Amino acid sequence: MPQHTVIPVLSEEVREALDQGRPVVALESTILAHGLPRPRNLAVGEELEALVRAEGAVPATVAVLDGVPHAGLDKAQLERVAGGEGVRKFGHRDLAPALAAGATGATTVSATAFLAARAGLRVFATGGLGGVHREWVRSQDESADLSLLARTRITVVCAGVKSILDVPATLQRLETLGVSVLGYGTDRFPGFYLSSSGHPVDWTVTRPEEVAAVMAAQEALGGADSALLVANPVAEEEQLDPELHDRVLAQALTECRERGITGQAVTPFLLDFLVRATGGASLEANLAAVRGNVRLGARIAVAWAGR
Repeated sequence: MPQHTVIPVLSEEVREALDQGRPVVALESTILAHGLPRPRNLAVGEELEALVRAEGAVPATVAVLDGVPHAGLDKAQLERVAGGEGVRKFGHRDLAPALAAGATGATTVSATAFLAARAGLRVFATGGLGGVHREWVRSQDESADLSLLARTRITVVCAGVKSILDVPATLQRLETLGVSVLGYGTDRFPGFYLSSSGHPVDWTVTRPEEVAAVMAAQEALGGADSALLVANPVAEEEQLDPELHDRVLAQALTECRERGITGQAVTPFLLDFLVRATGGASLEANLAAVRGNVRLGARIAVAWAGR
């Protein structure tokens, strides 16, 4: 059988931007299909794309439609993903079966990073990464995000890793995998819902141009095609109240153990518990973090394009 390399279909806007050397920012689609209630999810998707454009860059929301990966969605395609009907959730490992089956799905961090890099994009903005789960010694549960980022040359702007995870173990794993981490305006790794997880980062930058300089140094050094993580904390005035966060998270972890919830069911259970137990405050902190990451991602993409 003839073999060919699959490259995501680019929207006209994204293709023109890449051809002209203009800045482009990849955005994941899972938050639209599976992370927010309807119809707010579509409004948020449109808002995030507008934030990228307001900073002088072009948004490239990534998804798989009828077995075809896309980087950049038109209005109808964005509405289809947000509609949710028949839209699955695809990590990196799901891409080959999805393409072969002609399936439709929203992309997680690992799938978005992979497809964005294949499309020639260098900057990806998201909310929080997956990581090493609590009680890893018993469950051996670790997000596919980490190993995928260890072999994918892309800059990921995030608010750290989800606070329901084992943050110090995740940082140790990133070090082992050779994934560089920059704290943006902070010497502490962000805690997703919280401005700080309490754990230090080795390198701090304060301007998008500094991030672009590190990206250029990565290219000059060669070596493994690992990602660069830019850990951008949610503003303190928009974070979830730390005391409320700690109390509710402890309750969520206890209930999770008592109900015997394991594996892939753990993360959605804990996140849903936090939303309900905080009266939606955790969701608002999540969205505040995403907005900040998208703005910063666009500024970094502009700085990178201007080098």
